[in-house]
Amino acid sequence: MSLPLEGLTAIVTGAGRGLGRAEALELGRLGAAVVVNDYGQPGRDGSGEASATPAEEVAAEIRAAGGRAVAHTGDVADHEQARELVELAVTEFGKLDILVNNAGILRDRMIFSMTEGEWDSVVRVHLKGHFNTTHFASVHWRARSKAADGPVYGRIVNTSSEAYLAGSAGQPNYAAAKGGIVGLTTSTALALAKYGVTANVICPRARTRMTEDVFAGFGQPEEGLDPLAPEHVAPLVGYLASPAAAHVNGQLLVVHGGMVAIVERPRVATKFDTKQDVFTYDELDALLTPHYADRPKGETFAAVEVLGLKHE
Repeated sequence: MSLPLEGLTAIVTGAGRGLGRAEALELGRLGAAVVVNDYGQPGRDGSGEASATPAEEVAAEIRAAGGRAVAHTGDVADHEQARELVELAVTEFGKLDILVNNAGILRDRMIFSMTEGEWDSVVRVHLKGHFNTTHFASVHWRARSKAADGPVYGRIVNTSSEAYLAGSAGQPNYAAAKGGIVGLTTSTALALAKYGVTANVICPRARTRMTEDVFAGFGQPEEGLDPLAPEHVAPLVGYLASPAAAHVNGQLLVVHGGMVAIVERPRVATKFDTKQDVFTYDELDALLTPHYADRPKGETFAAVEVLGLKHE
């Protein structure tokens, strides 16, 4: 019996630890050859000396389980190193079929305290990193499609966050970057569909090095799998990377602890029309002020109640 990803090649960025590691192991278990990318800096804020060890250890783990894997230790936020990552997959395994973007850092601060460097560094790694790898992967798939005169196999799974969906007061850089990733994904889904490529985005909730303080109050069970374990997220990534998900494109899914929620695109909640040619201030005041008066202060358009989720 063949495995669902047998004969396919995947790249997983940020795969040396946490979510990326679980995803890389899952793709390898499902039969894919995996390029394990991780820059290897120990600090969740992107600080510390880069190290090849995390990526190499995960690649070795996949090989020890009977799979195929190589390590790549470049910085995906660097355009040239992202190109080299895609080239490594093609050189080592003949082609690229799956791209999972997961690399990221945190530099949390309230908006009034955040520095320009803290903003730029997080947007660079998350949003630019996603763009860089997606760009070179899409160049590869478009060229293959033109050569084949038809669609090819391509899957992109990007990583956003509930910080984008529900808001996160101390993470304006992170929330903005994660929102940008959703926009990048939906645009990419439309642009690459004719080549046979799908692009989807997940909002995972998991206990990792980056979220250790967020979930500090949620203890791990003495027995059984932690509801916040990255292993709850990895199967969805494996599914989205598979042939079974051929008709899933441009979708946003929240996943954690045995739950997957499909998030709809924003819909109009209420609509007001002017009774004149142009709205006046007084007319808008009469319509909008009562509408918002009974809402809790600070409630955003992406209120978590709409999602049916509880954001910790």
